[in-house]
Amino acid sequence: MATTHNLGFPRIGAKRELKFALESYWKGQSSRDELKALGAQLRQRHWDNQAALDLVPVGDFAFYDQVLDMSFTLGNLPERVRGFHGDALDNYFRVARGRSAEGTENQGACCGGVAAGEMTKWFDTNYHYIVPEFSAATEFSLDSSRLLDQLAQARSLGVKAKLVIIGPVTYLWLGKAKDDSDKLALLPRLLPVYAKLLDELAAQGVEWVQIDEPALVTELDAAWQQAFVAAYQALKQDKVKLLLATYFGQLLENLPLALALPVQGLHLDAINARAEAEQAVAKLPAGKILSLGVINGRNIWKSDLSAVLDWLEPVHRQLGNRLWVAPSCSLLHVPVDLDSEQKLDADIRSWLAFALQKLDELQLVAKALNQGRDAVAGALADNQAAIASRRASPRVHNPAVKAAIARLDAALGRRASPYTQRAPKQAALLRLPAYPTTTIGSFPQTGDIRQARSKFRSGELDEAGYKAAMQAEIARSVREQEALGLDVLVHGEAERNDMVEYFGEQLDGYAFSQFGWVQSYGSRCVKPPILFGDISRPQAMTVAWIKYAQSLTAKPMKGMLTGPVTILNWSFVRDDQPRSVSCHQLALAIREEVLDLEKAGVRVIQIDEAALREGLPLRKSQWNEYLGWAVESFRITANGVQDETQIHTHMCYSEFNDIIASIADMDADVITIETSRSDMELLDAFDDFKYPNEIGPGVYDIHSPNIPTQEHIVQLMKKASERIPAERLWVNPDCGLKTRAWEEVIPALTNMVAAAQALRAMR
Repeated sequence: MATTHNLGFPRIGAKRELKFALESYWKGQSSRDELKALGAQLRQRHWDNQAALDLVPVGDFAFYDQVLDMSFTLGNLPERVRGFHGDALDNYFRVARGRSAEGTENQGACCGGVAAGEMTKWFDTNYHYIVPEFSAATEFSLDSSRLLDQLAQARSLGVKAKLVIIGPVTYLWLGKAKDDSDKLALLPRLLPVYAKLLDELAAQGVEWVQIDEPALVTELDAAWQQAFVAAYQALKQDKVKLLLATYFGQLLENLPLALALPVQGLHLDAINARAEAEQAVAKLPAGKILSLGVINGRNIWKSDLSAVLDWLEPVHRQLGNRLWVAPSCSLLHVPVDLDSEQKLDADIRSWLAFALQKLDELQLVAKALNQGRDAVAGALADNQAAIASRRASPRVHNPAVKAAIARLDAALGRRASPYTQRAPKQAALLRLPAYPTTTIGSFPQTGDIRQARSKFRSGELDEAGYKAAMQAEIARSVREQEALGLDVLVHGEAERNDMVEYFGEQLDGYAFSQFGWVQSYGSRCVKPPILFGDISRPQAMTVAWIKYAQSLTAKPMKGMLTGPVTILNWSFVRDDQPRSVSCHQLALAIREEVLDLEKAGVRVIQIDEAALREGLPLRKSQWNEYLGWAVESFRITANGVQDETQIHTHMCYSEFNDIIASIADMDADVITIETSRSDMELLDAFDDFKYPNEIGPGVYDIHSPNIPTQEHIVQLMKKASERIPAERLWVNPDCGLKTRAWEEVIPALTNMVAAAQALRAMR
């Protein structure tokens, strides 16, 4: 009999209950006990959702981030928070966001806040994690209370629990040494803590522990490969059974290593590594479990269940009860329940599966394996009808768009002149001071903005009323920026619900859910648009808003767009054509918007590519292909403009050192990047590579409520000027300000402008 299990479940709740509870707690509007009670309720509900599985994950729930959870389980707290007293949850939030709840801080320790932990992307997903911090002096100590508490709750509810933890090698691989030490040197200190944890779980009667080691799908040198051997030899025991879980890619040269590790089971991502799954069947050691991820845990399309069974049935005949089936990875990356979507187009809805529907698919696969296809004949027929409908739908395929892609020419991606000739023309037109100041695009999405948008969508507010409300918010943003003394202004994006969804709503080929939320980090949730067909732009999307904003000021106003690579990477994308084709379609559509903005007199246009690095394949050997079409798509979008038009781009939370040449090849006049949480460490990329154009290293961490001081910003910019000539530096926040309140934004930007003025005085 094939066993069913799941690697993880969305933790935010079908109605984003966790998001609202966290934000209420952080504001001091609810208690810690209320937050913990909500967490317990969500865990119970999610375990109930998975009750039909043979094994249910326990330990995958986190109040902020599963990697941060593991840091606290291992006692790896940054030194800067160890002096705080009180509940461990408060220290947890201090590391995550710089402070815990309003009114709970130990004022004597640091006046209410500390530096938040660095945040970066979880492999190649749009989920962010708090980076573990290491040094040569790092020690580890076990705190298993979180896991044991969740286990006790699960046991009291009769849950068939499988504990979930991050494995020791991946934990080290994910972290960052804050000195020049070797992270792997910490492995001998770390393994006894893992061994003690497994002993404690065994004492509680736990049979299976899912130990996640997705680092195995990356290119590992000999030292890291040997670390896996050493780690699992040290953890080898018979007290609990270990299911080593890999996902997000192929193991390739690491497959023999993974198969040979002394664990009782191995999970492979059969969506990304189907051929390897078949190899693993042939080489699986006697007695070892093979778990295959046969349902896509990262996208929302229905699985072709008949096709899955065609290749899986022979595997089942060979392995019998040693075969487990599961989604390819945690369902953290998809929305909770398609049944909530009552307004989604019926045809498109019939092509989709969210987390609960993916578990239904998994149950159908297992029932077909265990009882034969006849036992689920009706469900398989319905599935095949949906698959066939999508393949044949004229809504998916647009001949005109395909013809435009066929006509793509390399000349579309070239500016008329090189940067050295463009820059003087732009300087003469814009007349900006040294260290020009700007923001990344958005300003706070206030309650009034959200209420107006909600009323407009429900019909309570007509189009004229909505337009007037948004223009009033734009006018406020312009007034505030002029009062602050910023040099290049933005319109504030009041009309935009999300930087990707806003554009997708106006492009043909996209569909939208009402409740398709997924977690990006902490309480930040996004609702990715669904890219289901060929893409085109029926009409201008931003021009009227930007023209109105420019009419309110004599200062330069940036046109704000989301770039094609980011729209692609932050959408649920088609799986029936190469991603490069969809990206080129997006590039042509956004190019039209760029040219219309220029025709409207907008001379500074920012095309955000926040997710450029996020789409990189996990193996460097596959990077060139991706970077080739990704950079080309940006250039197609941006490079039809005149020399005098200044093109900006923005990138979030990325390590740039290894792709800096490709970023330079984008040929944006100005690039703004996140650097404040890393204390400008990301600028190390510019030590060896002389970036040719202008750059704005972020100096205000907008993901933390902490307000940077003028002195701190000056120091960060001085560090930046050691690597980049001052005449090519801009001063700006890390990212957009939509998630912050005006009460935080005004003093932070006041300090930022003052810092820029101080820097000018030092020249």
